[in-house]
Amino acid sequence: MERRKLGRSGPEVSAEGLGCMGMSEFYGSADEAEAVQTIERALELGVDFLDTADIYGPFTNERLVGKAIAGRRDEVVLATKFGIDRAEDGARRGVRGDPEYVHAACEASLKRLGVERIDLYYQHRIDPQVPIEETVGAMAELVEEGKVAHLGLSEAAPETIRRAHATHPITALQTEYSLWSRDPEDELLPTLRELDIAFVAYSPLGRGFLTGRFRSIEDLPEGDFRRHNPRFEGENFDRNLELVERVEEIAAEKGVNAGQLALAWVLTQGEDIVPIPGTKHVQYLEQNIAAAGVELSDEDLRRIDEVAPVGVAAGDRYADMSPVDR
Repeated sequence: MERRKLGRSGPEVSAEGLGCMGMSEFYGSADEAEAVQTIERALELGVDFLDTADIYGPFTNERLVGKAIAGRRDEVVLATKFGIDRAEDGARRGVRGDPEYVHAACEASLKRLGVERIDLYYQHRIDPQVPIEETVGAMAELVEEGKVAHLGLSEAAPETIRRAHATHPITALQTEYSLWSRDPEDELLPTLRELDIAFVAYSPLGRGFLTGRFRSIEDLPEGDFRRHNPRFEGENFDRNLELVERVEEIAAEKGVNAGQLALAWVLTQGEDIVPIPGTKHVQYLEQNIAAAGVELSDEDLRRIDEVAPVGVAAGDRYADMSPVDR
């Protein structure tokens, strides 16, 4: 597995990471034993960048990841997030970035993960009620205390990133990026490159849609949050399926599947980009890792750009985009 550096002074990580969210929530039922096996297999294959968050579960995903890496802490670059406040029963209580909450959330995550230090600590969503300087200032205190090594932001706008970076160096920015979510190419990526901040791309497979596994909404399990995601609903589903079919044609010519082509495309967009495809199955993990070996020619990239230009997807990324900092 190729290695990539996170920002100017961040850690070196595998070119692909592993998103662990779906192992605990959102994407239908999960099997903890298989999830742990998937993480262990990722480490065996050289994927050492693991991504979780306190709200996944809620709270259970951090415990699962901690269990999977127990005794192997030195082999892992561990990222987690705070900022979306949820109750034990899963109810969402809003977004918080006040210093008191920052410190309390970190302590809770360290305990659940069973580690003494978090390698990369993200603010999951920006709190519009708290100046970013106050939030990042509190996060910087965690670095000084040795509880966190590097700081990150998730779904933050360019101006917010600049203000945060001026308060304490930001190592990575995480947001959605894929063939059907290319908006970051406009202002976000240029800002990150100017500041030498890495881009961690979540949902590089379009929440699984770009793999071609879903041909109708009924292919999604009951309780799966994607059933209520705008891009999976009604006419949007049909229009987005047409995109997948065009990607599948190019993929077939290269002897790979649509998901592998989509992931390979993200990997070619810059060595400062690290996609973190999520899966809870070893089979799909191995397919994703194989995508790192897919070579795309200039002609391949031209054809992909033609079928999946910026703005090609039908529907918003979320039913409620209000928590996203713009």
